[in-house]
Amino acid sequence: MKQNNDFTLSILVPVYNEERSIAPFIQTLYSSLDSIKANLDVVFVNDGSSDNTRLAIEAVMASDSQVSLVNLARNFGKEAAMTAGLDYVKGDACVIMDVDLQDPPDVILEFVELWQTKQWDTIYGVRVDRSKDTWFKRLTAGGFYRFFNWVTSETKIPENAGDFRLIDRVVIDALRQLPERNRFMKGLMAWSAFRSTGVQFQRPKRHCGETKFNYWKLWNFAVDGIFSFTAWPLRIWGFIGCAISCLAFVFMLKIIIGATFFDVKTPGYASTISVVLFLGGIQLISLGIIGGYISRMYRELKQRPIYLVEGVYGRYGNEQGSQGMNLDQSNHQVKKAS
Repeated sequence: MKQNNDFTLSILVPVYNEERSIAPFIQTLYSSLDSIKANLDVVFVNDGSSDNTRLAIEAVMASDSQVSLVNLARNFGKEAAMTAGLDYVKGDACVIMDVDLQDPPDVILEFVELWQTKQWDTIYGVRVDRSKDTWFKRLTAGGFYRFFNWVTSETKIPENAGDFRLIDRVVIDALRQLPERNRFMKGLMAWSAFRSTGVQFQRPKRHCGETKFNYWKLWNFAVDGIFSFTAWPLRIWGFIGCAISCLAFVFMLKIIIGATFFDVKTPGYASTISVVLFLGGIQLISLGIIGGYISRMYRELKQRPIYLVEGVYGRYGNEQGSQGMNLDQSNHQVKKAS
């Protein structure tokens, strides 16, 4: 297929404490996408880094007019950083990728080729080889995808598909209409994906530095995803309660019949304390599930901004000019232009 070069492709890169990765990323990106380099629009979103990430990006911007920086006021998390980037990108399509080069830039050419057929609005990367990840991460990641797709009815996340994907402008505009503060971007992008397809790729080792995710963060991330897209954890306690009530009723009949007709003496303390502790644990778990949903409702009702922007620099900053402070009502974020 002949490639149409009349387009702008935004490359959205959220970063947090990645000063060593910026220069190698830009070099590899341009080398891999040399045929469409003139069409690129690179947007870094600095998520409140505490190292010299901002300085590294500014060093690139000093010699490259295609690079922009959206600098968040503090660390809001990757989901908020992606939301901020999508609110700013101006391309006809956008590729979301990590700076650690585990998302191979050369795959983007295949994304673009499929996108230009006009048959797909979202083209996502599918990891076919996760041997660089630990066995525990592979096990838990696979289990999460399968469990999420089992309990959710409307939104299905492709297994082994991360944030690495190309999304058309129509999908970007749809995502900007979603105002929730509890952001699970994989689910939101799957929900608004329109026509989507996957591209398989080999996931290489991280180029440099260390991942900013740990298992506690990944656990909370998974819980946020499930709570954001299904009420199944709430409904299941009704079935558990019915099952426990039925068992308790059968046990009660057994004790009554045994004591009345067969003079069976049932020891009291051990069985009683076991039942009390078991039911107490069940009640605490159910309260924790309910509390998880209530806490998310609480955050939504406060309507605080998803993120705060300290400034916008590079090409986007120059195009915005001096606009001062303004409030975007779609996502309720405060923006401050440079």
